[in-house]
Amino acid sequence: MKKSTRFLVQGAIIAAIYVVMTLAFAPISFGSASSPIQFRISEILTILPIFTPAAIPGLFIGCAVANINSPFGPMDTLIGSIATLIAAYGTYLLRHNKYLALLPPVICNGIIVGTFIYFGMFLGKPFNLTGLLSSMLFVAFGELVVCFGLGLPLIAILNKYKKFLFIKD
Repeated sequence: MKKSTRFLVQGAIIAAIYVVMTLAFAPISFGSASSPIQFRISEILTILPIFTPAAIPGLFIGCAVANINSPFGPMDTLIGSIATLIAAYGTYLLRHNKYLALLPPVICNGIIVGTFIYFGMFLGKPFNLTGLLSSMLFVAFGELVVCFGLGLPLIAILNKYKKFLFIKD
């Protein structure tokens, strides 16, 4: 398979899996207008830029498509997807250290998505720094649990079987 074809196929598969996982776990994937807590199981895929740069556009597109169903509307499709794009690129840049590579999704989503959710929940109300920080921490915590709790074991599995998955060193 040509390199460019492999790149497109890997990205498309990652996007499709992200969408399916997000929608399959929709009740915990999005949080809600009354609670910023979300455990988006599909964020386990944010470890994939460690193995292939095709994961960067794949995660971005997958997040954009999945967020069409977000209770926060079209802005979440845009903002959440951009947060995922930045995080995926950060993971790719830090791919040589699996612990550091898992931090960009936690930090980007905590700050960007946490801020978006805060303003979505408290639109028209006076600014509250404690509320903003709480929203950021709740999102970052959910991301931390998924990325480190599920992502680290997935990294070990993919490292063991990557020759069967057409992943090159």
